[in-house]
Amino acid sequence: MPFTLEEMSEVVLARTVSESQSERSEIIFPSDANALGNLFGGRLMQYIDLVGAMAASRHARAITVTASMDHLDFLAPVRVGDLLILKSSVNRAYRTSMEVGVKAMVEDVRHNRMRHVSSAYLTYVAVDKDGGRIAVPQVIPETEHQKRRYEDAGRRREMRSGETLRKKEMRAALGDEWHI
Repeated sequence: MPFTLEEMSEVVLARTVSESQSERSEIIFPSDANALGNLFGGRLMQYIDLVGAMAASRHARAITVTASMDHLDFLAPVRVGDLLILKSSVNRAYRTSMEVGVKAMVEDVRHNRMRHVSSAYLTYVAVDKDGGRIAVPQVIPETEHQKRRYEDAGRRREMRSGETLRKKEMRAALGDEWHI
């Protein structure tokens, strides 16, 4: 049976955080690394975007597009040969957008330990087959940790909105010739 977007468009008013949780694992190879043997930051950003999109799509049950990535912290290097584990979940949903939190860790398989290497918050928008925005279910946080992330997401949205407005006003004031 061929895939169609209509198959993904069930009407649901809310989903739990656990329904969106996603995980991705990568072994880091030399082609992923810089001259020091550390994972390229851009490659880590790609992995973060992919696992974030997995969570957003699971929550929305639709195609999602990345609207923004903010608060990306590189805490420690990821080296060639490391096993990188990325985990994501939807922190909060709005009308058509969702904030997704992503945590990246390196697993030390010999000592059975995890080392936190990066975290990020991304905003995704659910779209239909023509790229038009579509409504998404709300998030039901169940644990205390999920409830804190839900509340924190609201504060980050307020900050992002103010920053978006400031940048829009700045671009308008600079005009089309700002780069010359």
